[in-house]
Amino acid sequence: MRVRVFYHDKCFDGACSASLFTRFHRECIAPSGAAYEYHGLVHRAGALFDESDFTGDENAIVDFKYSPSPKITWWFDHHQSAFLTPADHESFLACKADPACGGRKFFDPTYTSCTGYLAHIAETKFGFDTAPLKELIHWANIVDGALYESPEAAVEMAAPAMKLTLIIEATQDPAFIPRLIPLLTELPLAKVLEQPFVASLLSPLLETHQKAIALIRERSEYRDGTIFFDISDHLLEGFNKFIPYYLFPDATYSIGLSKSSFRTKVAVGSNPWTKADPATMVNLAQVCERYGGGGHARVGAISFSPDRSDEARAAAAVIVAELRAAELARTSGQ
Repeated sequence: MRVRVFYHDKCFDGACSASLFTRFHRECIAPSGAAYEYHGLVHRAGALFDESDFTGDENAIVDFKYSPSPKITWWFDHHQSAFLTPADHESFLACKADPACGGRKFFDPTYTSCTGYLAHIAETKFGFDTAPLKELIHWANIVDGALYESPEAAVEMAAPAMKLTLIIEATQDPAFIPRLIPLLTELPLAKVLEQPFVASLLSPLLETHQKAIALIRERSEYRDGTIFFDISDHLLEGFNKFIPYYLFPDATYSIGLSKSSFRTKVAVGSNPWTKADPATMVNLAQVCERYGGGGHARVGAISFSPDRSDEARAAAAVIVAELRAAELARTSGQ
């Protein structure tokens, strides 16, 4: 059996989900043997899927949006914005009404990480033993749920999982994450980090991380509980999304405009350590969905093609004004 696993690329939870799915599938679904291949998916302007990529005997998508393709045999996701269109949502609901289809496609936006959700489904519905993977599940929840004890823990990255996250988010080698994925459920994270092909990447990335902190500090405009920074004149494939709150711990929201090789991105986030009542905060997934993006209630993003930087900048300006007004109204009403 040839199994193709499609995962959220450049994402710790995406890589962990792909690894956990592989081990679960190998132990519970194909114990007689299967070959696993990995294909990263990214949020970008335009089509997110290429039907011609779904060439496995089984094709699984983890930690990414729903595809109605009949070639997709497994799907796990936990994002509020899991469906690109109402038709996709209808396709999923029809699938859940069919036991054969619904027993292999799962969605629950209340879960902190896709890794944790996948582990729950695999354990409760298929009898998969998750005990050996507690470290991986623990850190996937922390990283994807921003459950760090402090901004310092998130940005200074002492833990092996944080260093792996840095490498996963920054790598430009398309073969790196597929090579890494199987190790995540075979070795402790500290041992994964010690592998020569992983360890050799860390030092230069830590240096780049320090430069990103300095750049965001220089470009940030903080007002009315909201940070805005535009670093789109620097080609950054990724940066630590907690840097704004490390620099401005009293902020409630941040909006960052950045550019990579394949998109101009508007990142919209909220401070995981804010003292604001969540019930009074803006749902950021809904804000991003207006522009074709999405995410979770507390963090989201919008992707524009690289040649649509002006549109991205205009969208960012609208969102900045909206969140500053909302935060001003919230704090003045306290």
